[in-house]
Formats: sequence, C-alpha cells, structure tokens
Amino acid sequence: MVSSIRHACVALAAAIGLTGCVTAGTMPVQSDINALLVERGASAMPASAGNTVADTADTHEALEAPLSVDRAVQVAMVRSPRLQEEYARLGLARADVLEAIQIANPRLSVSYLQPGGGPGSQLLTGVTLPLVDLLLFPARKRLASRDYDRARLDIAAAIFAVALDVQEGWYSYVGAQQVADMRAIVAQGAAASAELAKRFYDAGNISELQLKQEQAAASQARIDVGQALAAAQRARLTLNMLVGLSGAAASWQTTDRLPQPVNEEDDPQALAELAQKNNLELLASRQELAVYNSLLISTKRWRWLSGSDIGYERESEVDGSHIKGPTLGLELPIFNQGQARLARAQARTTQAQARLATVKLSTDNAVRLGAERVRTLRQIVETHRDLLIPQREAVVTRSQEQQNFMFIGVFELIQAKIKEFDAYQGYLEAVRDYWLARVDLTRAVGQRLPSDAAAGAPTPSVQDLITPPDMRTAPMPGMSHKDHQSGAQP
Repeated sequence: MVSSIRHACVALAAAIGLTGCVTAGTMPVQSDINALLVERGASAMPASAGNTVADTADTHEALEAPLSVDRAVQVAMVRSPRLQEEYARLGLARADVLEAIQIANPRLSVSYLQPGGGPGSQLLTGVTLPLVDLLLFPARKRLASRDYDRARLDIAAAIFAVALDVQEGWYSYVGAQQVADMRAIVAQGAAASAELAKRFYDAGNISELQLKQEQAAASQARIDVGQALAAAQRARLTLNMLVGLSGAAASWQTTDRLPQPVNEEDDPQALAELAQKNNLELLASRQELAVYNSLLISTKRWRWLSGSDIGYERESEVDGSHIKGPTLGLELPIFNQGQARLARAQARTTQAQARLATVKLSTDNAVRLGAERVRTLRQIVETHRDLLIPQREAVVTRSQEQQNFMFIGVFELIQAKIKEFDAYQGYLEAVRDYWLARVDLTRAVGQRLPSDAAAGAPTPSVQDLITPPDMRTAPMPGMSHKDHQSGAQP
C-alpha cells in the first residue's frame, strides 16, 4: 500500500511541476510600473512606499520646504490612500482573468477494499487532471503573460491619475488662496470707504443714499472674502486628502504664486499622436481586449472537452498482482455544451471592444478640445496681463489726478481702485484655470506635455499686484504697461 501511494504522489508532483509555471504571478513589481511612469515624465513610486517609518521620515523632509506642486506629488506617492485603493480595485479586476486562465488542481484518489470473509485486500490509487487544461497549457501561459502586461498598464495609469489629481488640487488651492488674499484687500478698502462715507455723512457732505451704498458695498466685500476663504479651505482639505496628510503634517506652507504660461503651446496633432502611443488607459484597454480575445478563442475551441480528464491509476489485486496505466474520462456534451461559458467569453470580449472604442473616442476628443481650451485660456491670461490690468491701472492714475483737482470725488477714485483689484483677481483666476486645463490635457495625452520644460517665471504675488506701478522696484514678470503709460488723457 505504501508503494502504491508513493507512485501516486510522484505522479501528483509531476503534474504540479507541469502546471505551476502557468499560474500567473502576483501584481506587477514596482520597478516595472516605475519604468512606465518615468517614460511619461511622471514621478516614480519611491522604494519607501508602504513603509510607515520611512513614510514619516520622507514626508517630514519633503514638508520642511514650501509645498511645491512637484513636492506634493512626491509626498502623495508615499502617503496617498488612493494608491492603495487603486491597487486593491485592480487586484479584484485581475482576479476574474486569473480564475479563467489557471489550470484546475489535480485530483488524487485512493480506494482500499477488503473482500467480505476472504483473505487479501485491493488498493486502487490514481491522479487525474482536466484534459482541456493540459491541452491549453501553452495558450494559458501566453495569456498569463499578456494579463501581467495589462495589469502593469492599469496600475501605472491609476498612479499617473493620482499624480495628476494632486497637481490639480495644488493649482486649485494656490489659486483659491490668491483670490482669498485679494478679496481680503478689497474688503479692507471697502471698509475704509464706508468709514469715510460715514464721516462725510455726519458732516453733511453726502446723502444717506450715498452712505448706504458704501456700507452695502463694504458688507458685500466682507461676504465675498468669507466665501473666498471658505473656498480656499475647501481646496486645502481636498489637497490634504489627495496627498494623504492630516494632523500636524497638514500644517504645511506653500508658495503664493503660480507659474506664468509656457513660452509656446504644443501642436495639437503632435499631442494626438503622442496620446495614441503613450496614454496608459488606452494601452491597457487594448491589452484587455487582447486577453479576452484569446479567452474567447480558447473557449470556442475546447468547450466540448470541458469536463474531460486524463490521469494515471495503479491497482493492487488481492493475489498480490498489480495493474497500472493511464486513464481517460470524457464528458458527453448532451445537456451542457458550454453555452454559458461561451456566452460569457463573448460578452466579455464585446465589453472590452466597447470600452476600447470609448477610450479611443474620449482620448482623441479630450486631446484636441483640451489643446484648444488651453490656447483659449492662454489668450485670456494675456488679455488680462497685457491689456486689462495696464488699462485699469491707467484709469486709477487718471482718476487720482482728477480727484487731486477735485474734478471727481474720493468715492469715484475708490471705485476705480476696486475695479483695478477686480482685474488683478481675474488675472489670477485666469492663470489658475490655464494650469488646470493643462492638467486635463496631460491626462488625455498620457504623459507630461513637451512644453512643460519651458514654463514661464512665477506670476506676481498679490502684494506685488497691489503695489502702485510707480512704487514698484522692478516691472512684474510678463506685465506690459504700455497702456498705463500712454493711456488716454482725461
């Protein structure tokens, strides 16, 4: 009996050795994913990701300096819970494919029989494997490799998306904080105007209507600054969630400036061609379709043998003799002919085809329309910077001259100044929207935009903007004051 079991175990070990290499590995390793990210100009996952002690040290070091957009992405690569969530989600999706391509486990059988009242015993041992799994051995090995590539692309796409979400959050926060700072200055000016109006009213120099107008403007300005501060706090919370910071680590500081637009925008056609080659979501969808196509072909070819198996048996008779040899069991496809398996494989393939078509369509439209949106927002930035701001500054200068000669009142001058501040705010918002549009375009292309290397100098700070032009020690980056200096005379 021991000898028979030994023979069965040897056969079982051979079967395991034969099928073990078909089993697809675990999730792709970090170096494979980082290679895809670096190729696209994105930040690689650091080796310390997932190590709590290393995470804390890396985060502390990164937050010592002001949190730039690149540093925010680096911290997110270590701390963001979104990344772990993406890993889990993609792991569940991959389990469906692994289940379809793995070979079923061998079955070991042992029977020990004794004749009633007679001498001797009979021992039957055997091991069987699904026949169709053995026939599909080469195909499933290739399928496992394809699915590994698909999972690698999926995970890299998810990480790239998280990095872009962080960039979007950073631009939104810095822009919102600039707007809040500007609204606070406007509110201070409106409050001073209301206080001055009260003095004028008490002296009998203005009507009650004029007083209430100034007081209402001051109240509206306080509401506006409160709303702007709330928006900035909400944007900061969103960025903290994306990066993975809370508590003391969430008290970071950041720059108060966004960069100017790049020197020259990318060609839309060139971006569309880059997207076809480098968009990770598009590449993953193509690979997914290849996987399900292979599964469909295999299902069609071998569905009639789904319940068949091949094996080896050894039987010890009561007289001490042995009988051994291969066995074959064939399932007769009378009732179940694999219709459900075939329908499922066809549905998955159709679904993958539709998903690929959707991704291709959305990618192409997003690149072309996104490039046009970036160009439009760039024009808005330039109009604010080169025309509206110098014109508003010229209006304030001429209004100051007229007020000095008492041609207009002080409140008209204050209104001109408030409109100048509104132009500054519009400029800051336009710069923010421009960079948010570039993040969306980067997401569609699937890699860092070639023009990113030529980013402009930082925009003026809020303090720089509110400094009167004749008191600035140096011209602000990108600002043209030809309209201010040659503005129309009153």
